Amino acid sequence: MVNADDMQFYLEECEYGSEVQKPGNVLLDDDGKPKRTGNVWTASAHIVTAIIGSGVLSLAWGVAQLGWIAGVTTLVVFSGITLYTSSLLADCYRSHETGKRNYTYMEAVKNNLGGKMYIACGMVQYANLYGMIIGYTITASISMAAIQKSDCYHKRGHEAPCSVSHNPYMIGLGILEIFLSQIPNFHKLSILSIIAAIMSFGYSSIGVGLALAKVISGNGEKTALTGVEVGIGLSEAEKTWRMFRAFGDIAFAYTYSQILIEIQDTLKAQPPEHKVMKKANTMAIFTTTTFYMMCGCIGYAAFGNNAPGNLLTGFGFYEPFWLVDVANICIVVHLVGAYQVFSQPLFCAFESWAIWMWPNSKFITEEYLISLGGSTKYRLSVNILRLVWRTLFVIVATILSMVMPFFNDILAFLGALGYWPLTVYFPIHMYIAQKKIGSWSLRWIGLQLINFICLLVAVAAACGSIQGLSKDLNAFKPFKVKD
Repeated sequence: MVNADDMQFYLEECEYGSEVQKPGNVLLDDDGKPKRTGNVWTASAHIVTAIIGSGVLSLAWGVAQLGWIAGVTTLVVFSGITLYTSSLLADCYRSHETGKRNYTYMEAVKNNLGGKMYIACGMVQYANLYGMIIGYTITASISMAAIQKSDCYHKRGHEAPCSVSHNPYMIGLGILEIFLSQIPNFHKLSILSIIAAIMSFGYSSIGVGLALAKVISGNGEKTALTGVEVGIGLSEAEKTWRMFRAFGDIAFAYTYSQILIEIQDTLKAQPPEHKVMKKANTMAIFTTTTFYMMCGCIGYAAFGNNAPGNLLTGFGFYEPFWLVDVANICIVVHLVGAYQVFSQPLFCAFESWAIWMWPNSKFITEEYLISLGGSTKYRLSVNILRLVWRTLFVIVATILSMVMPFFNDILAFLGALGYWPLTVYFPIHMYIAQKKIGSWSLRWIGLQLINFICLLVAVAAACGSIQGLSKDLNAFKPFKVKD
């Protein structure tokens, strides 16, 4: 039998790996776990790594569908809502009455809203996380293929048939992620997140710079206050569907709440975690919104109503080809890190469950130390469960990415699936429960109004993305992706 203390210890092992120690060690936090060392900068790096991903590349297309007024307004509104609800969620890290920590998003939901909501949250959160991983695999492969195509266009001309298969790149990325997935836990990802965050600024800056140069040179294309105009080749119905998908793309670009609690759990106990997390939220969202506005607005000004679905791989830019290549390399490096940031909650959930179910199994619990290069100074800790399960996890994600490589519509669907429940619904209802806000009070009405409006946007985005995916599937042959 497994008693409560042992179960807690096993859960901690999943979160902290071999650093977990039984009580009595002086380097422990107030909950008996090894002292957390995170700060506002590492938290901001994790957030930026999670937010500025593939979504930023579709913003010029999104603004083109909505136009200057609705496009800019949507970016600002989503930014404000995300910042507000993220602050509410940060207050849910510790219990209002006991001060007990919630180590994961799901645990916060369970302790504030009960078991049924816990199950519903888990289904949405884990589906969204796995969807994000698939989305990042697709995007990284598109960027890798774009490097090959860029070099081909440079050598053979812009009209050359430079068709490239994405599948080898997806397989290569999958092999790399199998190795990186052996990083034991979230607390070992700080360096990877910082590198990824730097890369995100790099490719965003290149995209903005190239678009700005196009505008300054006078080669910017036609734009409109209301976006892409109905006419030949675009019906009113298709315009509406595109607008719905644009809402989903923009929502996707602000999605990170599903790992906010896990990020907050890396912070030092002093200053109070919720204050540091709110500051990190503000810094990260202000930074990303600035980049989003530049990418979306300058990209739209450069390409007008013909803005590509992916700013750097849609080949609105051909030259300088080497700079486009550098930007796509930055995208790949960033997404390699983001893949791990979104994978860790899934890894931890399964492994903690397995340890709880079979605590005496060496296959599950034993850690084997392997010396690297024959040196006892550099040793790698290997767990058989971690090796087998995480490898299978990456393989399945790679195969699914090869089956459904639809960039914009996948982003819109993921945005619709994850933004409303994880960024809005659960944070608002946890905050209401924790602060005991009375029904029909002015504050309660205001929170529910935000909740309802975001639900309508999510439903519209889901409908638009499903319509787009259905069109893609009609013309798609699995495992034969070339563009």
